[in-house]
Amino acid sequence: MLARLSASGVAFDAVADLCEMSARKDPALERIADGTVTIAACYPRAVRWLFHAAKVPFNEENIEVLNMREHDAEQIVSQLIPVESLTGGSR
Repeated sequence: MLARLSASGVAFDAVADLCEMSARKDPALERIADGTVTIAACYPRAVRWLFHAAKVPFNEENIEVLNMREHDAEQIVSQLIPVESLTGGSR
C-alpha cells in the first residue's frame, strides 16, 4: 500500500503507530484532526477512541476512517488515490 501511494504522487503522511501517538498525546494528532483528512487504520470506533484518549477532538464530518481490518490494500488505495492519478490525466 505504501509503495502504491508513494508512486501515485498523492501527498500523504504515514505514521508508525497511531496507538503510541495517542498514548503519548502526540501534538501531531491535533494537526491531523485539524483539517479534512482520510485515515487508513483499523476500526473507525477504535480510531475515534484513540483521539479521545489523547484529548483531541474528532470531527466526524472532516475525518474519514478507512478500515484496513475489513478491506484489502487494493480497496483502501483505490479510495485514497484519485482516479486522475491512476489514469495519468483527468476524466
